[in-house]
Amino acid sequence: MTEGGTADPLTLGTAGHIDHGKTALIRALTGTDTDRLPEERARGISIELGYASLTLPSGRRLSVVDVPGHERFVRTMVAGATGIDLYLMTVAADDGVMPQTREHARVLRALDVTTGVVAVTKSDLADPEIAMIEASELIPGAEVVAVSSETGYGLDELRAALERAASLERSRADATSATRLHIDRVFTIRGAGTVVTGTLWSGAIARGEELVVLPRGVRARVRGLQIHERPVQEAPAGQRVAVNLTGIAVADIARGDVLARAASQLRPTYLIDAQLRFDEREPEHHERVQIHHGTREAPARLAWLGGSFWQIRLEQQLVPAAADHLVVRQIAPPDTLGGGVVLDPHPRKHGPGRDALVRLERLARGEPPEPPREAESSALRPRRRAVAAPPRPEQLSPSALATEQRLREAGFEPPLDSELDPGDLAALRAAGRAIRVSKNLHYHPEAIGEVRRRVIAAAERHGGAVTLAQVRDELSTSRKFAQALLEHLDASKVTIRRGDEHVVRAAGTRPVPGAPAGYARGVD
Repeated sequence: MTEGGTADPLTLGTAGHIDHGKTALIRALTGTDTDRLPEERARGISIELGYASLTLPSGRRLSVVDVPGHERFVRTMVAGATGIDLYLMTVAADDGVMPQTREHARVLRALDVTTGVVAVTKSDLADPEIAMIEASELIPGAEVVAVSSETGYGLDELRAALERAASLERSRADATSATRLHIDRVFTIRGAGTVVTGTLWSGAIARGEELVVLPRGVRARVRGLQIHERPVQEAPAGQRVAVNLTGIAVADIARGDVLARAASQLRPTYLIDAQLRFDEREPEHHERVQIHHGTREAPARLAWLGGSFWQIRLEQQLVPAAADHLVVRQIAPPDTLGGGVVLDPHPRKHGPGRDALVRLERLARGEPPEPPREAESSALRPRRRAVAAPPRPEQLSPSALATEQRLREAGFEPPLDSELDPGDLAALRAAGRAIRVSKNLHYHPEAIGEVRRRVIAAAERHGGAVTLAQVRDELSTSRKFAQALLEHLDASKVTIRRGDEHVVRAAGTRPVPGAPAGYARGVD
């Protein structure tokens, strides 16, 4: 049991489209108006994060983070959502699911916040049935409750649903884990000095202890602590905390900074190896995106490493730890693409390769990055011998053979990998009967051989080099496939790119094996 309730603390975050009643619902549930700014009250919309304390029927108390719903403030919404344990999604009965409903749902998926309740608000203004069906389709498995903040209809049922959802989540309260508070507000109080607030992700903070502000590295001492405006001697993780700091000026700390123990192993980084998943579209290699972590965001380039693994090359420092969740957003036009998990918060700069993939796959499984030395002699050697002897055709499964036939018949425009079985593709690659050309395309070797022959012939007709448009026309295919094939030929050292042309190398007329998985993207 901890301060502020009958069970370990949790943080509840709102989500939903603008004007779908998030703030009104929190006010009806808690008695607190989370719109504290005069501009918010004048315009009738949330702009900044708001906070409240919600007492459930059992007496358990949840910290509430109320987020803005306007598309211009999704960055603020993400900053508030990164520390939550469960969600309260609102969908208005008279509107149904709207664009920001969907984007907020993508943010929650990216952060792996899977427990929560959907409240269909304004049920006094319209029949909630259609909105409830849409909400169930958007977030399958979530409990959906029709409510009205104006009349009080359904509020008791909503509290009970939130109680059930909270019982499914394990609190972050664990004094043995590293202390981390991601700061979302900084202000001064006369007579007290610098105050910061945020959701305490892990560990605990006690009065009198020394903390460090990252990434700045400035040290400060905890003068006082509050949880929902009540002074405490120690604050455990999983809830909103206000920390009064001494020895540091307001100018030396900002939203996005991290409070950690002075002896913490946390440190800022410009490079992150991560496993990422995308809902809308998968970014191109080296595409510039916005990375959100904690209450901080930074522009970055994404370097594809193979499969779902990427290296994030940041333009500004973040302070992540392994297993933290990230949100990836498109810069222009702004949109949430997906997100994932930090595997290595401090890697060296590298591109794709077999060793890198093996290491990342081990980290993704929660294993050490390198196998024990005993396994090197007893377990890995037989595997290496097996790699040297690829499976014979008669050893391939009927499914793999069917996939091979599909690739052969597709010629220069094969299906995307997402339409094929990954196990079949792996078996075909091992047998030399499929060649990975890009991160989501495989070709049959016969097609690659024909492409190489025709590109070299076309280059001879055009003075030793070809352009993308010429290859597209030569193969009677689309620009997308032509570009992937040309990049493969460059990586396989058949051609070399010089400006807009791809020049046939001196050895280009000799047979060249297909590029290994992950090589075709030309990652540095």
